[in-house]
Amino acid sequence: MPYPHLEEGFKDKYQSDWVTYPNSNYDPVVGHQLYTTYLDQLAYAAELGFDGVCVNEHHQTSYGLMPSPNIIAAMLVQRTMGMPTKIGILGNALPLRQNPLRVAEELAMLDVISGGRMISGFVRGIGAEYHSFGINPAESRDRFREAHDVIVKAWSQAGPFSFEGEFFNYRYVNTWPRPFQRPHPEIWSPSTGSGETVVWAAERGYTYVQVFSPIESVKKIFDEYREAAEGFGIPGASTRLGWAPAVYVAESDAQAEDEFWPQADMYFNNLFPNPMHRLFPPNYMEEKTLERVLSLRGDLDKKTDFNTLKSNYTAIVGSPETVIGMLEEAHDLLGFEHLVMYVHMGGLSDQLTRNNIRRIATEIIPKVRDHQSKRDETVGAIKA
Repeated sequence: MPYPHLEEGFKDKYQSDWVTYPNSNYDPVVGHQLYTTYLDQLAYAAELGFDGVCVNEHHQTSYGLMPSPNIIAAMLVQRTMGMPTKIGILGNALPLRQNPLRVAEELAMLDVISGGRMISGFVRGIGAEYHSFGINPAESRDRFREAHDVIVKAWSQAGPFSFEGEFFNYRYVNTWPRPFQRPHPEIWSPSTGSGETVVWAAERGYTYVQVFSPIESVKKIFDEYREAAEGFGIPGASTRLGWAPAVYVAESDAQAEDEFWPQADMYFNNLFPNPMHRLFPPNYMEEKTLERVLSLRGDLDKKTDFNTLKSNYTAIVGSPETVIGMLEEAHDLLGFEHLVMYVHMGGLSDQLTRNNIRRIATEIIPKVRDHQSKRDETVGAIKA
C-alpha cells in the first residue's frame, strides 16, 4: 500500500523515503482514496478465488501505508465474511512492540471473528524501523524470539500462568479470547534470507517465505530449509515453502512490460531503497549473516532494470503463456507450495491492477494448480 506521489525532485533531495522523508508530503485526502482503492483490490482478489490475501507492516515511509497490519486485516476479515479466503499478516514486527500479549489478543480476536482464517506471520522488521522506534538493533533477534514465545504460549497454553523473560514479564498470562484454530493460527516466517531465520522456521515447522531475491538464491535458501527440517525430524518441508515474486499479466509480453516497468521502477528504484547504514544498523545482524544477505541479494545500491528483474525471476511478467511458463519452470526448480504474488507495484492504476488480478485468477491460477497436482503425482509415483 504505497503512497506513490513522491515530491518532485525526490531523488535529488533525499537519501530515501524511509525514516526522514518529511510527512508534510503526505496528503490525507489522497491517502483516504488510496486506502479505499487498496482495500477494494484485495477484496476483489478474494471474490475471484485467490486462496488468501496478505498485508504487512512498515513504519515512517511512503513505501507502505500499513503501520498497523492488524487494522487492515480486521477490515479484510469483515469484507471476506462467508468466503474461504485466508487473511495473511506477513507479518507483525515483534521486536518493535512493547507488549507482545497485545499482538496475541488481536490475532486471537481476528481468528475467532474470521472463523479460523488467519495466517500469522512474525518478522523482525527491517533495520530502518529501529531508527524510527529508537529500539536497540542489537536486541532485535532476542526480543523477537522472546515475544514469539510469549504469544505462542498465550495462544496454546491454558491460563492463567506467569512468564518471566529478559524483556517481557507477566504475572498473569490469561488471553481472552483464545484463537479459533487450535493450538493456534498457522505461523509463517517471511525473510530476506537470514540463515538464522531459515533454521529457526525449519525447527518449528513454520512456513518460510522468501521475498524478492534472484531465483538462484531462492533455490539455495529452500535447500537449506529442507536440510534443516530433515535434521530436526520435521516432515514435508517442501509444503512449508513460499516464494514471493512480483507477477504481472497482460495480453502480450510487450504490453506487460510497458505497463509494469514504470511502476516497478518506482518501487525498486525509489520507494524501496535505503542507504546501507539505515538498512543494516550496527548489530542488527551478525557479520556472517550480513555477508550472506548481501551475497544473496547483490548490490543493494545499484539501480535495477526490467531485464534484470525478469531474467532472475524477481518479476514474472508477460502474456499468460509467458507467465505460466516462467512459474512452471520456477516451481520445478524450487518445489514451493505457496505462491505469494505482488500484484500491485508503485503507482499502478486501479484498472491495470484489477486487470492483473482478473487475469491471474482466470488464466494463471488454474494452470499453476494443475501443474502442481501433476508434479505431486509424479513425485508420489517416484517415491512409491
